[in-house]
Amino acid sequence: MKNKLAVVALGGNALLRGDQIGTIDEQEENTMLTLENLIFLINEGYNLVITHGNGPQVGNILMRNDAGEQMYNIAQMPVDICVADSQGGIGYMIERMFRNVLNRHGINKNVICIVTQVVVDGNDKAFSDPQKRIGKIYTKDEADRMHEKKGWQFREEVKVEGGFRRVVPSPVPVDIMNIPIIRDLAMQGNIVIAAGGGGVPVYFDEKKDVRPAEVVIDKDLASSLLASMIGADEFYILTDVPYIYINYKKPDEEIKEFLNYEDTLKYLNEGHFAKGSMAPKIEACLNFIKNGGKMSVITEAFKLADKKYGSKITMEYEK
Repeated sequence: MKNKLAVVALGGNALLRGDQIGTIDEQEENTMLTLENLIFLINEGYNLVITHGNGPQVGNILMRNDAGEQMYNIAQMPVDICVADSQGGIGYMIERMFRNVLNRHGINKNVICIVTQVVVDGNDKAFSDPQKRIGKIYTKDEADRMHEKKGWQFREEVKVEGGFRRVVPSPVPVDIMNIPIIRDLAMQGNIVIAAGGGGVPVYFDEKKDVRPAEVVIDKDLASSLLASMIGADEFYILTDVPYIYINYKKPDEEIKEFLNYEDTLKYLNEGHFAKGSMAPKIEACLNFIKNGGKMSVITEAFKLADKKYGSKITMEYEK
């Protein structure tokens, strides 16, 4: 029987918890604990492709860029290079931690990280309305100087009075490079780490040359596209809640363990899922199902070994 192919998107507290400062010891411990739970899928016969977020890490890279320029006149690197930087660093950490987890379980598998370019449409409407906040918080005077010097766009930071943060577009991913290689490696039984942080953002110009894009791509949407393009059977988003809820944190809060496509889309359109957190995850899961995927799952990593893990979305109800 052919092994199932699953894409697992690591997010939430999988790499860095909200109350931590982000030391390598903290990130390695979190990563190790998360990956330990993926052994269940391997023992169940799944081939795995792993994706991951990079929000805190790429934010730190951008702030190091800023500090280096201000203090030592070191040229800043653009967003695509910073994302590639984070892919390499986080991918290395996941690969090394996973090799150690596999070793403890007596499992012999290769683990490989691929720095992945993800293509966006240069005409995406997001380019005219940048919304994604990145990097450090600036004062109004600093933000005005950076806008004049570099052309960066800024928005007021709601949580910090008088603070401003750089905003960049977040266009929808439309293609992913090296898909045949990613699929072949995974189907041969290798664990592949790809499309980290939503992928290195690029587009094709009029000459069909690959050009960098100063944007950030949503990690879950990119992961969903990757899952569809490699023909994955199942798509998992590991986050910091065990289930999908409607009326979340209200007196009539309700767990939804089994959902079909139509009802999930209805809940999304009714506004049950927060735009900045759960809504993109739901959209990613629905995209995967619409494009032929068998099942999407949203849960905590620690629930995977439970046969009744998380919330499952299929085209029709399946219990």
